[in-house]
Amino acid sequence: MPRTLYQVDAFTSKPFAGNPAAVCWLDKPVDAQWMQHVAAEMNLAETAFVYPEGETLRLRWFTPAVEVDLCGHATLATAHTLWQHKGFPEDQTLRFETRSGTLTAAPYGEMIELDFPIAPAEETPPTDGLLESLGIHDFTFCGKNAWDWLIEVPTADDVRQMNPNHALLAPRTSRGVMVTARSDQPEYDFISRFFAPAAGIAEDPVTGSAHCVLGEYWSKKLNKQKLQAYQASPRGGEVEVEIRNKRALLRGHAVVVAKIELFV
Repeated sequence: MPRTLYQVDAFTSKPFAGNPAAVCWLDKPVDAQWMQHVAAEMNLAETAFVYPEGETLRLRWFTPAVEVDLCGHATLATAHTLWQHKGFPEDQTLRFETRSGTLTAAPYGEMIELDFPIAPAEETPPTDGLLESLGIHDFTFCGKNAWDWLIEVPTADDVRQMNPNHALLAPRTSRGVMVTARSDQPEYDFISRFFAPAAGIAEDPVTGSAHCVLGEYWSKKLNKQKLQAYQASPRGGEVEVEIRNKRALLRGHAVVVAKIELFV
C-alpha cells in the first residue's frame, strides 16, 4: 500500500518560497534506514516522519544525509499537514516527542506557533579557516552552541552577498553556521542566512532552529522580546520570533505544494 507524503513550503504564505519539507505520516515506527533512504530520495532540506506513540506523536527529521536533533521548518510543515490533511482538529495544540524533548505547535491567528528550546551561542573565537571559507573579512560577534556557529557581520549587504566555499566550510562545522546582521529594511529587525554543508545542505532556505539562537541573540542586543526576521536565501522566508520564559516561540505560515505517493 503506498504511503503519502506532502511537500510543504514553510515560513512563507506563497508557494515556491520559504523552505520546502516533505511530511510522511506513518501508522507505526519504521526502520531508520528506510526513513533515511526516503529523505535522500526526496532530496529536500528535511523530510519529517510522524507517527502515534501512546497518547502523543513521535516526530523525526532527516536531511538527505543525516537525522537531525531539531528542525523548525519541518515541524511547522508537519503541523500544517496534520491539521489540513490528516483530520486533526485545527484548534488542537499538537505535542511532538523528539530528540530535543517535547515540542508543541499551536494555531496563532493565520500562522502556526512553535514552542522550541534555546541553546544560546557562547562567544568563541573562530576556528582556523572558518572565516575564510565564508569569505568574511570583518565580524562583530562570533560564537557557537552545540550544533552551530553564529557570526554577526557589519551590514545586511554583507549577509546578502555572501558566497561561501562549501567544500572548505563543511569540515569546520558540526552542523552549520548562521551569518546575521541588523536589517536595513524597516519591517525586519535582523536578517540571516544558514549554511550546513556538513549536514548535506549547502544553504538552508529558512531555518527555524537557527532562529531560536538568533532570536535570543538579537532580543538581548535590541532589547526586544518580539522580533521580525528575514532569512535572505534565494527563496527567502519570514519568521516571527518571541523570546518568553527562556523558550523561543517561532511563528510562520505554510503552503502545501505537492502530494506524493510512495510505492516502496
